[in-house]
Amino acid sequence: QVQLVESGGGLAQAGGSLTLSCAASERTFSTSHIGWYRQAPGKERNFVAAVTWYNGIPHYADSVKGRFTISSDNVKKTVYLQMNSLKPEDTAVYYCAAARDWSHLQVASGVETWGKGTLVTVSS
Repeated sequence: QVQLVESGGGLAQAGGSLTLSCAASERTFSTSHIGWYRQAPGKERNFVAAVTWYNGIPHYADSVKGRFTISSDNVKKTVYLQMNSLKPEDTAVYYCAAARDWSHLQVASGVETWGKGTLVTVSS
């Protein structure tokens, strides 16, 4: 069964850091591109970052470039999102997402599998 399990959310101060983890099943990790979306209260779910499964090349939304880093651990079957220089506007529920087609992962409607989400709150 395809599964994505997030962890690592919590409370941080502006300028601080948090690291999110997304543990994937064996099958998902070896066949799907995995990334992160976020959804702030009352807003739509937006793409944050993703990494290709076959060579680990990252892709970022403009709003997080230079502050967030996505990486993957092939042994642990886990994708990480290191978030630095956090801002109050980064407050959202962060969802791990997977899709076998790279282009599908870039839009929420194309995502094949979602995690349950983890809340990140950044205080000013």
